[in-house]
Amino acid sequence: MNLRSKLRAPSSRRVHLDRVDPDSTPGIRGDKTAAQPALVKNLERLRELQYRMYAENRRALLVVLQAMDGGGKDGTIRSVSSGLNPQGCLVTPFKVPSDEERDHDFLWRVHRAVPPRGDIGIFNRSHYEDVLVVRVHELVPEAIWSPRYEQINAFEKILAANDVVIIKFFLHISKAEQLERLKARIDDPNKHWKISSSDFSERKFWESYQTAYEDAISKCNTEWAPWYVIPANKKWYRNWAVSQILVETLEELDMKFPKASIDVSKIRVR
Repeated sequence: MNLRSKLRAPSSRRVHLDRVDPDSTPGIRGDKTAAQPALVKNLERLRELQYRMYAENRRALLVVLQAMDGGGKDGTIRSVSSGLNPQGCLVTPFKVPSDEERDHDFLWRVHRAVPPRGDIGIFNRSHYEDVLVVRVHELVPEAIWSPRYEQINAFEKILAANDVVIIKFFLHISKAEQLERLKARIDDPNKHWKISSSDFSERKFWESYQTAYEDAISKCNTEWAPWYVIPANKKWYRNWAVSQILVETLEELDMKFPKASIDVSKIRVR
C-alpha cells in the first residue's frame, strides 16, 4: 500500500479543501472494526522503526500537526505516540508567543524545538500559525506575513539538508463536525477544562481559515517537507492514516543498525 500517494497534497496545483471529503476513508476498506488491527500493527511497527532510528542516530523525524479547533491534534498524538519510547519522542505545543519569543524572529522558538538526530519530534501547531491566525486576525500587515511562506520553505529545506525528515499533516474536518465536537465538550464535565470562548468565536472565521490553510499548504508543499491532507471526521480513520504514512515514510529510509564497536564473538559471560 502507498497511502502517501493518495493523501499527499498535489504539488502541481492549488489545494482546494472543499474538494476533499472529510468523511472519506481512502486506502482502507470497512469501518473502525477493520481499521483497529491495522492501527495496532502500525503502532508496533513504529515502535520498531523508532528504535532503529535511535540506534542509527543519523537523522531525526519532525511531525507537524495542524487543524482547525477541535480537529483532533491531541487525539492523534495520544493514539500515534502511545507505543513510542518517551525517551526519544518530544511533543511541543505552540501557543501564543511569550514576550521573549516575540523579541525574536517567528522561527526562533520553532528551531529550538526541532528534534536532535535519533529522536522524533511532534509539533502540536507550529510555525504555520504565523501565516494562519496572524493572517486571519490581521495581527501583522500582509507585507510581513506574506514573505513568510518562502522563509518557511527555506527553513524547512535547511532542516531537511541536515537530516531532519519532515512530515506535515492537516487534519481536515467539516464545520458541522467541529460543532459536534465542541458541543461534546460542553456535555462532558471531564472535557470542560478544554473549553475556551475562542473555540466558538473563531467559528465565524471558518472560511478565512480555510483560505489561509489552502495557501499555506499550496505554497509550502515541497519535496523536502510534504503536506498530507487527512480526512479527519472519523477519528479511527485519522489515527490509522497518520500512522500508516509515518510507517511508509520511515520504512523508505532503510535505516540500519550500526555495527558493534567491539568483536562480539570474543565476549565471554561468566
